[in-house]
Amino acid sequence: MAAGDTATMTARAQATEVVDDCVDALETASRSTWLERMARWGLVVRGLLYLVVAFLAVRVAQGNWRARADKQGALQTILRQPLGRVLLVGFAVGFAGYAVWRFVEAAVGPPGEEDCAKLRFKRVGYAARGVLYTAFFVSAVKLLVWTTEAPDPQQATWTSRVQGWPAGAWLIGLTGAAVVGGGLYIGWRGLSGRFHKRLKAGEMGPAERRWVSGVGVFGMVSRMVVTVLIGMFLISAATSHDPSEAVGIDGALKRLADRSYGPTLLVLLAFGLAAYGLYSLAEARYRRVGEGG
Repeated sequence: MAAGDTATMTARAQATEVVDDCVDALETASRSTWLERMARWGLVVRGLLYLVVAFLAVRVAQGNWRARADKQGALQTILRQPLGRVLLVGFAVGFAGYAVWRFVEAAVGPPGEEDCAKLRFKRVGYAARGVLYTAFFVSAVKLLVWTTEAPDPQQATWTSRVQGWPAGAWLIGLTGAAVVGGGLYIGWRGLSGRFHKRLKAGEMGPAERRWVSGVGVFGMVSRMVVTVLIGMFLISAATSHDPSEAVGIDGALKRLADRSYGPTLLVLLAFGLAAYGLYSLAEARYRRVGEGG
C-alpha cells in the first residue's frame, strides 16, 4: 500500500474518531444536570416573556398604540422596571440556556425515534428554536449595552430586500406558508393533547393536571392564531409585492385591534398568550428534559 493511501486512511480514522467523540460528548451533555438547569431556566424566562407580551397586548386593546406587544417591547418594558438591568441579564441567560438546550437536542435527536422523516423534522424544529432564542439573547444583550434599540427608518426590512431577489416573492410566500403550517402544528399539538407526553404527569395531582392541561390547550391555540396571522400577512406581502404587509406579533395584533371586533378578540388572545406563559412555567417544573419534544 502506498504511503499516501496509508496517510489518507489514518486521517479518515482519526476524523471518524473525533466525530464519534463529539457525538458521545453531545449525548452525555443531553443527559447532564447543567443542561437540564439551563433548559428549565429558559422555560421560566419564556413563560415570563409571554406574560409580559400578554400585558402589552391588553394595553394595545385598550387603545395604547405606543405599546409594543412583542419580544422587543417586552424586553424594553422589563428594562424600565426597578432593577431592570439585573432582570434583563437573567432573561439573557435564560435565552442562551434555552438556545443551547435546543441546539444539543438538534444534534442528538429525540431518543427512540425510528422514523427518519420525523427525526429530520424534529431536528430542524429544535435547531430553528435554537436560532430564534439566540436572536432573543442578542436582542437582550443589545438592550443591556445600548439601553435602546430604536429601529432605523433607513434600513430596509428583510422582506423588502428579499422581494428584490429573483423569485423573492415566491420565497416570501413559501416562508409565510411555512409559518402558517407551524402555527397549525402548534394548535394541533394543543388540541390533540400530545403535549402531555412532555410532562411528568405522575408528579402532579389531579387538579394540577387539569389546570396545566387547560392553560396548555388555551395557550397553544392562541399561539396558533397569532402565528397563522403572521404567516398570512407574509403571504399577502408576497402576492401584493408590498413588503409593508409583512408584520410580526406586534403588527399582527395591532391590525387585529383595528377591526370593529378587534379589541375584544385581542383581549381574548392576550389571555391565551398569558395562559401559554403559565404553561411554560409549569413546563419548567414538570418537563421531561432530555427526552425530545
